[in-house]
Amino acid sequence: LPQFFCSLIYCLIHVSQDSPLVLQSDRNVTVNARNHMGQLTGQLTVGADAVEAQCKRFEVRASEGGKVLFSADEDEIVIGADRLKVTGTEGAVFGHSVETPHIRAEPSQDLKLESPTRSLVMEAPRGVQVNAAAGDLKATCRKELHLQSTEGEIFLNADTIRLGNLPVGSFSSSSSSSSSSSSSPSSSASRQTIYELCVCPNGKLYLSPAGAGSTCQSSSNICLWS
Repeated sequence: LPQFFCSLIYCLIHVSQDSPLVLQSDRNVTVNARNHMGQLTGQLTVGADAVEAQCKRFEVRASEGGKVLFSADEDEIVIGADRLKVTGTEGAVFGHSVETPHIRAEPSQDLKLESPTRSLVMEAPRGVQVNAAAGDLKATCRKELHLQSTEGEIFLNADTIRLGNLPVGSFSSSSSSSSSSSSSPSSSASRQTIYELCVCPNGKLYLSPAGAGSTCQSSSNICLWS
C-alpha cells in the first residue's frame, strides 16, 4: 500500500468499481474542509476512542429521498426518524422540560408517567387531555391529590360516580327527630341503605343517614376532627 508522510492534495480520489476506499492510520484519521482563505470550516476526526465532528451543522440523511434523520447545531438537535426507540433499561433522562404534542405507549403496553422523588407537572395553555380509549385511567399518589380550577369548573360526567370509603358522621337525637325512623341511631345505622352526602365547612365530605329532612350537622364529629 502507498504511504504518505506529508500532505496529499487531490481534487478527486476514487477507486475502481465495487472496491472500498480505505483511509488507515495507527493514530487517527482527520478530514478537514477549508475556505478560499485557508480557514478551517469543518473537521471530521476518527480516533481510537471517539468520532468527532466540528462544524456549524451536522446532518445524517436517509439513503433514499435524502430525508434528514438527525441534525445538530448550536441551537437545537432534531431527530427526523418516524420512530425514536430508546432500548436502555433506565429509559430517557431529560434534565429540563420536555415539549411534545403526543405521548403514547407501544401497542399492548402500559403508559406510565412517574416521578419517584419529586412532583409530576403537565402544563398547557389550552388544556391537557389524558385519554384511555379502551381501558381504565388511574391516578394514585402517596399523600394528597388536588384537582383545582382557578377560573372554570371541574366536571365529572359518567354513568356512575362513586365516592368510596367516605366516613359516616354521628348525629344527635334532636337532629334525628325529623327522621321517619324512631329507633336509636346505632340500630338505624345498621339497617340504613340510603345516605345523605354532607360537606363540612372545610370541604370534607361525609355520609349521614338520610331522613325526611336533612341530617347533616356543622357540628358533626367528622367536621370537628377533620
